Amino acid sequence: MWGATLYGNPVGRWLLALVVAAGVAGAARGLRELVRRRLRTAAERTPGELDDLLVDLLGSLRPVVIAVLAVAAGSLVLDLPVRLARVLQAAAWAAVWLQVALWGNAVITWAVTRHLQRRLEQDAATATTVAVLSFVARVGLWAVLVLVALDNLGVNITALVAGVGIGGVAVALALQNVLGDLFAAFSIALDRPFVIGDFIITGDVLGTVEHIGLKTTRVRSLSGEQVVLSNTDLLSSRIRNFKRMTERRVLFTFGVVYDTPPQVLADIPEVVRRIVEAQPRTRFDRAHFKSYGDFALIFEVVYYVLTPDYTAYMDVQQAINLELYRQFRQRGIQFAYPTQTVHVHAALPQPQGAGAGP
Repeated sequence: MWGATLYGNPVGRWLLALVVAAGVAGAARGLRELVRRRLRTAAERTPGELDDLLVDLLGSLRPVVIAVLAVAAGSLVLDLPVRLARVLQAAAWAAVWLQVALWGNAVITWAVTRHLQRRLEQDAATATTVAVLSFVARVGLWAVLVLVALDNLGVNITALVAGVGIGGVAVALALQNVLGDLFAAFSIALDRPFVIGDFIITGDVLGTVEHIGLKTTRVRSLSGEQVVLSNTDLLSSRIRNFKRMTERRVLFTFGVVYDTPPQVLADIPEVVRRIVEAQPRTRFDRAHFKSYGDFALIFEVVYYVLTPDYTAYMDVQQAINLELYRQFRQRGIQFAYPTQTVHVHAALPQPQGAGAGP
């Protein structure tokens, strides 16, 4: 029995190869679990995050990778055909590079999560920028590792890269809209015209930015629905970002009746100034008798609310309107409203006998 051969190798050598493969697989799994336990114990005692990363990396060691490497190690004691030996060697290298790619992807995820946790509260734009850059990093990582793996397998990557380049031109022409949105996402991430949480107006859409993706941006409108906008269309239009506002300029007008005395008209700007300055978080700019309207004398007032909050602005404007109404009522000043005066002229009396016949 022991002298019998199988595919050119004695049975004893096959058993030795099996023992080597099992030993490599068992040793790898045992070493992985031992190191993980010790690192986990150390991670619980220390506040650092690097040891947590190492625990996660060891946990991401795939069993299929261990199995492929164990089979490749066991095959070293066998006399195998050249083609089969090359296949096993290629499988081992592919498993190694796959595991390296998974580890690299885990490191990128860890770095992105760590950076977001530290910066997101201070800078909401970090979420968009880091998400886009992490996507680019992952694509670059997998592309490089695939090329290196193919090179180790004997593939002529120079011709492959040239072929991919030619094919990439055709794909780019076919996917112009998708690639346009992708590069628009990069522009949003780097230039930061708006970030998640900003209130923007673009075209007839106004709302709060909820998500900035690689192809679309999602805005929650004031009426409650979610509006999905193409990144390319979004950047090609004018965007008004109210979150970047430091203060709000307010202009409003009102009219008084034409019967208002001239001296009272001259006092109205000063009355308005005192009312505006009495409000908190405001800065008075001007108040003027602006023009003669169809049925009113028009006054124009400009002031600033020293906060971008819309609710605060409405509270201030309401307080100004109420106090303006009280002050005018006390002074006997009447607000104008649409009126129309009809002047009727009586017909002149005709002389007696006028229009009588002969």
